[in-house]
Formats: sequence, structure tokens, C-alpha cells
Amino acid sequence: MRLGAHQGEALVTAGRYLVLVLFLLISLVPCLWIWSSAFKTNQEIFANPFRIPTSWRWDNFQAAWAQARLGRYLANSLLVTIPTVLGVLLCTIPAAYAFSRLRLPFGSAVLGFLLIGFAIPVQAIILPLFYHLRDLNLLNTHAGLILSEAALGLPFGIFLLRAFFISIPRELEDASRIDGCSSLGTLWHVMIPLARPAIFTLLIFEFMWSWNEFLLPLLILQNDNLRTLPLGLALLRGGRYTANYGLLAAGVTIASLPIVLVYLAFQRSFERGITAGALKG
Repeated sequence: MRLGAHQGEALVTAGRYLVLVLFLLISLVPCLWIWSSAFKTNQEIFANPFRIPTSWRWDNFQAAWAQARLGRYLANSLLVTIPTVLGVLLCTIPAAYAFSRLRLPFGSAVLGFLLIGFAIPVQAIILPLFYHLRDLNLLNTHAGLILSEAALGLPFGIFLLRAFFISIPRELEDASRIDGCSSLGTLWHVMIPLARPAIFTLLIFEFMWSWNEFLLPLLILQNDNLRTLPLGLALLRGGRYTANYGLLAAGVTIASLPIVLVYLAFQRSFERGITAGALKG
């Protein structure tokens, strides 16, 4: 009986690993295919799209960077994404702490109003957003795009960090108050250090969403010198380089590298934020 039980556990464990390997392949194969295609000519891609390149063509990256202006679009994306992420963090950290720990007048009603943003798709507010930005003279500016993306990121950020702050024992907060800390001091010296995994998780999510955002830049930015990388990739696909799939793959590879680097830089904190119950509460 014991042997049968051990065999059953082994089969369950093997099945779990098999499922994980399957999902790993589903995630990695498209990326490896795109990255390898970036070094091929159209003839190689059409002949055997999954074969390793016979000769590594770095000129696809040079053409994408110079001729298709992806270098300019990459810089614009950084100019938009970094302030957006910082703005979301600076606003959501104190707001989430206030909603989780402080007794605010009409706090539950205000929190519910903020979280309505989860239920409203961005497509539903495109027209009023466009007219508001026009009235404020923020159309065709990076500032207008940054403010719009940061505002759309606030509901998720408050929801995520508030849940994490609630999970922190109140005894730690009470101890800091006994030591003479104010609410701001408690937030800075106690809450933020303990919430670093959740904060880095929010940082990665917001960076990914802002970096990949297409609809808002398409709406707000009409000047080609201001366009972000997703818009540049769309022009690369639909313009004069339509038939050059190796060039398009090189552009996608360039666009994916910052997200991969950010994730690798904060990987351990991200995993702790996910597994430490950041979404509980």
C-alpha cells in the first residue's frame, strides 16, 4: 500500500512538471522564433521558419535602428514609461496606506469610486479624454500621455498595495507609534520596507503596460518625433518595410529587450511579491 501511495505521488508530481514544461514551451517557442527570425532573410524565413539561421544577419538590427527610427521611438518610450511608473508609485503608495490603515471620512466610498476604474475599459473614455487633453493643451505632448497612463494605472496600484498593507500585522505599526513615528514616518520606516516585494511587482506590471501601450499614444501623439515604440513597430509593419519580416522581427526583438531586462533585475522581488500574498485581502 505504501509503495502504491508513493507511486501515486510520483505520478502526480511528474504530471505537474509535465504541465509546467508544456506552458514553458508555449511561452518560449514564439519568443525564440521571433528572436531567431531577426537574424534571417525573407528567403530563410519562408524556407524553414524554425531553423537556426545559417548566417547571423546583424544588418536587420542596424536597419531597424537607423532607417526605421526605432532608436528615436525607443527613447520616446523611455521618456514616457519611466515618469509614468514613478508617478504611479508615488501616488499609490501613500494612497494605499491611507485606505488600509487610516480612518478616512467616506474612505470606503472613495475607494470604491477609485476601483470602478477596473470595470471601465479605456476604449469607453477615449473621446472625453481626447477633448479634455485638447482643452488643456496637452495633445501631442508626452506630458499628456504620461498623465493619462498614470491615471489609468492608479486603480490597480491602489488595489494591489492596499491588500499587501492590510496583511502586515498591526503590532508593527503600533510599535513604531510607541517609538514616536508619525503616520508618514510609519509608512516610510515600516510599511515601505516590508512592502518592497509588492512595490517591485507593481513596478514590473506598470512598466510592462506602459511600454506596450498602443491606443493612448495613437490617440495623443500625432508628431512622428514624439511617437513611442509600439507606434513605430506598427509603422514598420504597415509602411515601406511590409515585406521584410526579418526587419520586423528585429524591431520586435529590440522592443522586447527592456521588458526582459526589467524583469530580470527585479525577478526575486517580483516572485516574493506574488507568493507572499500580495493579492490577498
